[in-house]
Amino acid sequence: MRVSLRALAAFSRKNGWVMSSHIAMSMMLALFPFVLFTVSLSGAIASVLGQDVAIGDLLDPVFGNWPKEVSGPILREVYAVLETSSSSLATFGGVLTLYFASNGVDAVRVAMVNAYGDTDRRPYWKARLICLGLVIAGGIGVMATALFEVILPLYLRYIADLLPYPVVGEGWEQGLRGGLLILVPLAAVLLCHLLLPGQRHRLTQILPGVCLTLVLWWAAGFGFAVYVGSFAQYSATYAGLAGAMAAMIFLYVNAAILILGAELNGALMAQVCDP
Repeated sequence: MRVSLRALAAFSRKNGWVMSSHIAMSMMLALFPFVLFTVSLSGAIASVLGQDVAIGDLLDPVFGNWPKEVSGPILREVYAVLETSSSSLATFGGVLTLYFASNGVDAVRVAMVNAYGDTDRRPYWKARLICLGLVIAGGIGVMATALFEVILPLYLRYIADLLPYPVVGEGWEQGLRGGLLILVPLAAVLLCHLLLPGQRHRLTQILPGVCLTLVLWWAAGFGFAVYVGSFAQYSATYAGLAGAMAAMIFLYVNAAILILGAELNGALMAQVCDP
């Protein structure tokens, strides 16, 4: 309890809510171009491999963990844009993604450095390259997840049809999708804690904050879905911007949870050094 209170106090003292808003705004600006770029490129790769992949299957790794009340309005706009998009739009979207998303990752880096109490001695260009690398890795990860989730079952079903005996049981595809939806955020949070602080920390030092972040993300997604579906009236306040504002607040809450997880690790480390 004492460590938790220390983490909450440090979150407030170090302007955690301000950093969360910076992260949420940067990620919201990068969301549309990121989705357009990754979906267009994933579809092109799938076509080269001789597969016809539905857009919904490609979007699932990005929005699969989002509440439907939040992701629904965004997905409608994404489908509308993708129907008329071109390769030049995808290329331009990739440039915007690198710029805006790297700003958000850099805000996470500053928050992580402050939370762990580190001194970041890396030059600006190196820190920025790490942020850009994480954005690129995220895009590759989403594309790999989408293609793996869509193409692997197709080839396994094709092989199963050629064999006289079943090789996989029923329902394995849903299990594969659920496993990927757990592994993607886990890998993202682990990379943030491993690469963004000012110095490397042991896995045992970062795991408490990682676990707290994932649990609170799940609880926030469930709670936000209930809130938006039952209580919130964003359309009465923001009219046509209701979907965008719901997504912005959802990203804001999730960014705060990510920073709070780092603050918990920092508080635990401080407790060990100065009980």
